[in-house]
Amino acid sequence: MSKKDLKFYELTLFERLQRLAQESGVVLEDLKALSGKDGLTPEQADHMVENAVGVFSLPLGIARNFLINGRTVLVPMAVEEPSVIAGASFMAKLARAGGGFHAKADPPEMIGQLQLLDLPDLETAKNALDAHRSELLEMAAAIDPVLSRFGGGPRDLVVREITSSPIGAFLVLHLIYDVRDAMGANAINTALEKLAPRVAEISGGRVHLRILSNLADRRLARAECTIPLSALGFDAYSPETVRDGIIEAWAFAAADPYRAATHNKGIMNGIDAVLIATGNDWRAVEAGAHAYAAKDGKYTSLTRWEKDEEGNLKGSLEMPMAVGIIGGATRVHPAAQAALKLMKVKTASDLAEIIVSVGLAQNLAALRALATEGIQRGHMSLHARQVALAAGAVGSEVDRLADQLVKEKAIRSDRAIEILNEWRK
Repeated sequence: MSKKDLKFYELTLFERLQRLAQESGVVLEDLKALSGKDGLTPEQADHMVENAVGVFSLPLGIARNFLINGRTVLVPMAVEEPSVIAGASFMAKLARAGGGFHAKADPPEMIGQLQLLDLPDLETAKNALDAHRSELLEMAAAIDPVLSRFGGGPRDLVVREITSSPIGAFLVLHLIYDVRDAMGANAINTALEKLAPRVAEISGGRVHLRILSNLADRRLARAECTIPLSALGFDAYSPETVRDGIIEAWAFAAADPYRAATHNKGIMNGIDAVLIATGNDWRAVEAGAHAYAAKDGKYTSLTRWEKDEEGNLKGSLEMPMAVGIIGGATRVHPAAQAALKLMKVKTASDLAEIIVSVGLAQNLAALRALATEGIQRGHMSLHARQVALAAGAVGSEVDRLADQLVKEKAIRSDRAIEILNEWRK
């Protein structure tokens, strides 16, 4: 069998890079940064964080089969958990049968917050700030002329009254700021620092905190897909059984916060993996996602699954997605740069649309497993390889030992060591 007839996972590590170069059009030299050998160096890390002593690696894989807004996308994912990449890839294949994922991202508007304390009268201060809205927006526009030249900058000012808090009532000024292709933290925080003295003067109060919000609910990303009923059945499970089981499993998460926490964690398995691979702030997106899941006063599912008029399975995901393709770690991390090239993203919105699609696919993978054969079957088969490695298996022993552990239904390190010792006598 020739190399071109082999499936992606059947290739060697280097052959996979070669296949990626052929499929994506990105030169092999650029993709080598994904292999780890030409990735982030300790010297580069020393300029990124304090007290650096080296770098820390995660497995990096490629999710395949993704069709997003009519375009095939190869998605790099950095993640240590087994089954994540395989699950996303297989669900993307099912979604492709229904036209793939359709995704859209809002304009990249972030929210910066100024906390106003010691105000003699909240209503008077609020009216004064509203009256000076144009002046403050003009000040904010002059802070970053480069961003303004690219079409970014301030969009609005909103004054909110916090009526109940442990320290009493106070005002919060929201600066709505278009950060273009950046994640936005530095641009927002710089603008807030510049505005703070004038805001204090106008309001007659004291500006305390000056910080962006990670609840980026003006920067939402949405994805939806339709899985044809005919694509859902497998083994002894009829298409209707799989479809209805997925909807019933989603309903559990929609109604119960204990289930929703794990349900949304499954979504973030995919999302975080792409964020990390592209050098984005996965902690900020996590915070925004979980806050958004509780926006109506109860923590619930970020996704929705239902049956359409033709009986197909339809899913959707909406969540904040503050990501960037310039600045931060993305600018200096060779693997992050290679990941963006591989996905052919031109804007931060492009990246957001890819990431939210991966999150929807990951959720479907978890729900399908839970609603049918159980989460452990596929997950533990892959986990067995990690157990084999930890037990000291090398080369061909890894897969052989993993298969034996799965066959025995004893995926434990002690049993793995016993088997290895028996083989090596």
